[in-house]
Amino acid sequence: MGKEVSEVMEKKNIFESIQAVMGEIGAVGKTSKNAQQGFMYRGIDAVMNALQPALIKHGVFVVPEILEQIREERVNAKGTTLIYSICKIKYNFYAQDGSSVSATVIGEGMDTGDKATNKAMSIAFKYACFQVFCIPTEEMVDPDAEVHEVKAKTEKKAEPKQEQKNLKATPKQIELLKKLVPDEAWGAMLNWAGVEKVEDMTAAQASEVITNKSKKEA
Repeated sequence: MGKEVSEVMEKKNIFESIQAVMGEIGAVGKTSKNAQQGFMYRGIDAVMNALQPALIKHGVFVVPEILEQIREERVNAKGTTLIYSICKIKYNFYAQDGSSVSATVIGEGMDTGDKATNKAMSIAFKYACFQVFCIPTEEMVDPDAEVHEVKAKTEKKAEPKQEQKNLKATPKQIELLKKLVPDEAWGAMLNWAGVEKVEDMTAAQASEVITNKSKKEA
């Protein structure tokens, strides 16, 4: 009985367990090579190999839970259809005493077959582990090491909808035109608008003439 009580007392909670795991993990370097572009990266296998002995030793295990998933088809430069998957995943880290903490991350994966979700989960788990256990890397670039200058957005003037452009002048606008436009200028106004009669003018044209005439009389 004394031995069983002693073993229970020695069980660490999740916070103590994570600290213990962190103390045993060394730097994970870029040991995998991308076949297409030739760059080096830290593969999920390297992270697993670094973590697994420490997780076993300190009694920590991980349970994933997919919260959201988005899947869509894309086409690459060669015309091949790709399945693109974005997964929002919650990883629950448990200790021997039943205590736990969770980390929610986003993973993205792309594949020509049925492995897009698998890749998204691998990426998500890799970065969840990097951040929860603060795994050191050999040459991780600090975000403050480079600055990107972003071009200011230029506001685009909203174009009037086509149906609004074609709206006819309202009876009120026509009445104002008859009051503001002299008889001798009536023909010139209709020629400018490209119509034979005032009822064929658009609301925008009528508004422009009314505005100009009102300014001149002000």
